[in-house]
This record gives sequence, C-alpha cells and structure tokens, in this order.
Amino acid sequence: MKRLKVSNNVIRRLPRYLRKLDELNAEGVTRISSGELGKQLGLTPSQIRQDFSSFGDFGQQGYGYNVLALRKEIATILGMDRGMRAILIGVGNIGSALINNFEFSNCGFTLDCAFDVKPALVGTAVNGIPVHAVTDLKDYIASHQVDAAVLCVPKGIAVKMTEELESYGIQAIWNFTNVEITEPNSSMLVENMHFSDSLLALSYYISDRRDETAARQHRTGRE
Repeated sequence: MKRLKVSNNVIRRLPRYLRKLDELNAEGVTRISSGELGKQLGLTPSQIRQDFSSFGDFGQQGYGYNVLALRKEIATILGMDRGMRAILIGVGNIGSALINNFEFSNCGFTLDCAFDVKPALVGTAVNGIPVHAVTDLKDYIASHQVDAAVLCVPKGIAVKMTEELESYGIQAIWNFTNVEITEPNSSMLVENMHFSDSLLALSYYISDRRDETAARQHRTGRE
C-alpha cells in the first residue's frame, strides 16, 4: 500500500467511509460506485476517488468498489489491524462512561486497564477493566505495550499528567480533559476532544439559516 503525504482532511474522512461501508454491508450491499457513495456522504465522486488514490487503486472502472474489500483496505490504512493497546487515566464521569459504553475494539484498540487516585476505586474493576493506582503508572508503562493513553483527569492536572506520560514514554494521547494540549517541541500525538465543538458548530448553522431566512423575508416584504 502506498502512503503519500496525506492531508488531515482526508484522514478525517476515512472513519466516515468506514462507517458508511459497515452500514452498506449490513444492508447487504456488495458493491457501490463513487457516485452513489458520494451521494450518500455528501461528497463528490472526484473527491472520493482522490481520497482513495492517496493510498492505492481500490476500485475498478465500470464496477465501482467492492464494499467488503474497500472496508478492509480502509481499516488497514487506519491501523485497525495492528493490535493497538490503550490505558485510561481518570475514572470519573467521562472515564467511567467511556469504559462502560465505548467499544474500543471497534477502532482496533484493546483497553487493558485504568488508573485513578481514589482509594475506593483502586483494586476494583469497571465493566471488567481493572483500576490501578496512579502511583503504579510508571512501572506499568515500562513493562507493558501501551500505544495510547486516554486522558480523563480534571482540567487542573491535565498538562502535568501529559508531561508525566511523555516522560514515561507515552507517544499518543486521546484527550478528554477539555484542555487544549499542544506542545510544539514535543513528538507526542494528541487528539483533543471537545464535546462542545460540534454543538457550537450546529448553533452557527442554525443561526446562519435563520439569518438567511429573515433576510429573504425582509427583501420579499420590500418588493
């Protein structure tokens, strides 16, 4: 598989393709054209072909894409077949919600354990995931494969915990602290998650549509 320098926008679209292909497979669809796939995703056929061409030639002219084959290719591109392993730090509201409700395995990750400072949680298990003391974090990372840390600690200690994780050798963080963790001189990969972002974007689009409607009605009233 070729891997050219791929833009962030293309990478962000790959999970959308994956979800759609899973839906199509569940519906019994075995093949789909770039035109039909684009119609269902709100993208142009040329955009889809261009995205896929960054990684190889997955379709056949006159046939389109084999749904299962394309799904497998995208899963491989996303690293879902590499046996990624993760740990979670901070078993509060967000942390416990992720453990109880998020299927890490659907993204190719195994969540092995969690860490917390609360004595009442240490030594217990949440949805089958053992909870260790944060003081054991350094030794655990030194003796286990940890590809990513899911960070769910309070905002006040987010940066400090990130620095500790980097010093322990962690290179990737899925950040749910609502603190934008960025360090220009660090090689660490950080995916900052902000639950409000998509709702605020929706608020913008609602406001924009209402403003357009009001402006149109105003113009009509003046005519």
